[in-house]
Amino acid sequence: MRRPLLSGGVVEARTVTRTARVLALAGLSALGACDRSPEFDVVIRGGTVIDGTGRRGFSADVGIRSDRIVRVGNLADARAADEVDATGHVVAPGFINLHSHDRLSAAPTAVNLLGQGVTTIILNADGGGPLDLDAQLAEAEQAGLAVNVGPNIGFNRAWAEVNGMEDRRPSPAALAEMRTLVEGGLRAGAWGVAAGLDYKPAYYARVDEVNEVLRDVGRWRSVFTNHDRITPESGFSSMTGMRETVEIGEATGLVPVITHMKIQGREQGTSDAVLGMMDEATARGVYTAADAYPYLAGQTSLAALIIPGWAQEGGWEAMAQRLADPVQRARIVEEANEAIDARFGGPGGVFLPETQTELTDVMADVGASSGGDAVVRILTREESSPTSILRFGSEDDLAAILAHPTTSIACDCDPSDGSASHPRGYGTFPRALGRYVRELGVLTWEDAIRKMTGLPAATIGMVDRGLVAPGMMADLVVFDPETVIDRATYAEPTLPSEGILHVMVNGAWAFKEGAATGEQAGRALRRGPNMPAREQGTAASRSVSFTHEVVEGGTNHLVLFELAQAAGQATAEGALELLTDGSFSFAATVFGELQVAPGWASITGVGEIPTGGERAFVMTVDARDPLERGDGTTVLLEVEGADPIRVRVPVTVRVGL
Repeated sequence: MRRPLLSGGVVEARTVTRTARVLALAGLSALGACDRSPEFDVVIRGGTVIDGTGRRGFSADVGIRSDRIVRVGNLADARAADEVDATGHVVAPGFINLHSHDRLSAAPTAVNLLGQGVTTIILNADGGGPLDLDAQLAEAEQAGLAVNVGPNIGFNRAWAEVNGMEDRRPSPAALAEMRTLVEGGLRAGAWGVAAGLDYKPAYYARVDEVNEVLRDVGRWRSVFTNHDRITPESGFSSMTGMRETVEIGEATGLVPVITHMKIQGREQGTSDAVLGMMDEATARGVYTAADAYPYLAGQTSLAALIIPGWAQEGGWEAMAQRLADPVQRARIVEEANEAIDARFGGPGGVFLPETQTELTDVMADVGASSGGDAVVRILTREESSPTSILRFGSEDDLAAILAHPTTSIACDCDPSDGSASHPRGYGTFPRALGRYVRELGVLTWEDAIRKMTGLPAATIGMVDRGLVAPGMMADLVVFDPETVIDRATYAEPTLPSEGILHVMVNGAWAFKEGAATGEQAGRALRRGPNMPAREQGTAASRSVSFTHEVVEGGTNHLVLFELAQAAGQATAEGALELLTDGSFSFAATVFGELQVAPGWASITGVGEIPTGGERAFVMTVDARDPLERGDGTTVLLEVEGADPIRVRVPVTVRVGL
């Protein structure tokens, strides 16, 4: 229940000078840092905390009260209703999966995700999902959620809704209607604009049309995450498709994210050039990110990436008619062969998991003349498109992609009830840790966890998840670094991973002692307008300074926000206070991680109210608020259990990077 923080009375007006106020708050902060032995609901003791920033792990206890982390440090004298011994184990933020679809039937249990340490998934990848995000989230919450879910808004869905399945040019009015749908999704709390320009009918959209749909959407400071379009005209070039994603992001002001990044077929071995292209974009001011899974094969509909685009125009019935025409069928087979050879290394690169057969076996069984002929025969026989495993790429390219500093690790998977066709649905995150950290040394523990937590959170704009720090939501995973590993295979894709011991979602144990508890503590997460997509700015020294007094609606607000954090330092130091005459007063006592971007900063922590209570908080200052016009700064303070306080002041926050 949301409630005012004051039970009654009036806060006295104060005339303390700014310097004296800073000193007083610094003293209060120091007092908060002392061991006052508060009680907790849960204490996780003795683990190695790897906090999601990329800093070296450190030995510490983690204290949780309600749904928040409230202390990280030595809590030897603290008491808790529930204590977990994490000695010899790693305590990390819950893993954030940037690439899930809109398949939520198993979200009430989500055992496959919890067994990987995943606590949050971002929906509607590759441009899909519904356009009514309110309805999607309401339905998900009503059914129950074992993990948190947050939506993207799907470009493909908007395109199909307005322009249909045909390859035709949209009118200006149609482009404007699509823009309204996309912006409506962002207003409703979408974490980004998701596209799959390799999938029909969005495949037919020209770059200038995509840019027109996304015109002015950049002011929301969100992401454009795209399954890159790979076309015959480009020679089936992955790099051309990824460059297109970056160019759309640059033209529209959205952060380009190359989703489930891979270097396919004939372009294998070019990771230096592809990643260099990303670095060049970032260097010229277009921060470019990616997500990837640690496998050398993907999964999608058999027809989607093999049957040529012109043959899929109009949907399944139209394609079936073309397959029945001998002349068109011959052309389809020829062009399907080109796609199979260029993208997947020939028919040996295609596996059909539903029947556990290789495409080469099907060719022999049905007497097909080629891989393309076999695919067409399957589609004609099945009268639908079965799922397929499509092999691509090289181990060296994959290792380089995973190691790139802006690549998040994501599973391209959904909650599962025990069914899956690709091992990524059960094994992605433990595989990254067990194989690519412990066995191969491609990543350090700290960087791998950063790529699963703090990096994806910053990439899409989260402020209160992805880090182990006071004030952050208590999404946590405890795992054994000696045993964590995937067990799922392409033959047995639902084998559970090992080494994930405990998973906490919003302060509740969703997975304990290696098994799901049945808790449904997950929540629907919406992105607010003051949560910009950004680089993860937690490695360098940074600071923020802001003090202002404003009268709004007859109420006097004094805001002081003066913090700094040195490179390598575990927490921010300084002062934070909000005073609202007659109704509210708040002073921070314990700080977490200072997160910054140009014209923007956010901090979590714990503070005190006049009644002496202690509350977790998130405070954000934002000079680039998309809902406001003109100069000024939006100040947003969200204190545990209270209604958010949001004020706009006519001065600009000073952020030091």
